[in-house]
Amino acid sequence: MSLIQIKGLKKNFQGNEVIKGLDFKLEKGKCIALLGPNGAGKTTTLRMLSGLMKPTAGIISFSGAKKDGDIRHLIGYLPQFPVFYDWMSGFEFLQYVGKLGGLTGKEAKERSLELLELVGISDAKNRRVGKYSGGMKQRLGIAQAIIHRPQLVMLDEPVSALDPFGRREVLELLEGLKKETTILFSTHILNDAEEVCDEILFLHNGEIVESGTMEDLRERHQQAKIDLIFRKKTVEMGNTLKNHALTKSILIEGNRISVFVTNIELARKEFLKLISEKDWQLDKFEMSSMTLEDVFMKVVGK
Repeated sequence: MSLIQIKGLKKNFQGNEVIKGLDFKLEKGKCIALLGPNGAGKTTTLRMLSGLMKPTAGIISFSGAKKDGDIRHLIGYLPQFPVFYDWMSGFEFLQYVGKLGGLTGKEAKERSLELLELVGISDAKNRRVGKYSGGMKQRLGIAQAIIHRPQLVMLDEPVSALDPFGRREVLELLEGLKKETTILFSTHILNDAEEVCDEILFLHNGEIVESGTMEDLRERHQQAKIDLIFRKKTVEMGNTLKNHALTKSILIEGNRISVFVTNIELARKEFLKLISEKDWQLDKFEMSSMTLEDVFMKVVGK
């Protein structure tokens, strides 16, 4: 069942169309990633869905919205750079936002204790927020976004500013929250989306260029691929593999070369023979399926 439907959503800034007619829907109980590079329009899209920014055109339909169009009871929102009152404790802050969200004092207290436990920072409930780590602040931010039990939680780049430990903490939390509510989060980190999301929306230059589950995306775009990692990069390697008869396309990132081929078994034999003849120093040779990054690079035409 659809929780929200978006049709023809557009946004102009000073005559520049940054969101160019988005059409998609979000199903209840799913975790959806809005995926795209910096500047793709992810934050603008989330701000329009949350009601913080008015669209230039288009329709946003929420299931369960009030007659006056008020959707605040349906959504929770965590901006990319959340602001807290550092002098408050985590427990005090959650009670405060709970009351702002319409909870009674008793409800806010009980719900705050419940959420502090859920997000894993109950041991620090009486510590000032200013003393929290980045990962703890993101956990607190997610708690405030769901304190009023919204049907949809929107998170803008929730892990982009975190160190690896904080990032891992928040991703594990999102995995658990999928049982509680529908989640839409934006990110430019493809591995995060691949790890926790049920569905993915690719946003590029203000347009949805592809969408679906990982299984759907791989099925539509699957190509045989060989990943090669060399000890050093040379122009000869890239040019030789790019111009090989079995090569369809190639991606070069530092010492790593990913080659999409027409016949993976034949390419395996010929590439290994070629590498041996050229005496290229190979550290890793792997035949693999497409990653989310591979799919994204393909659909955006890079």
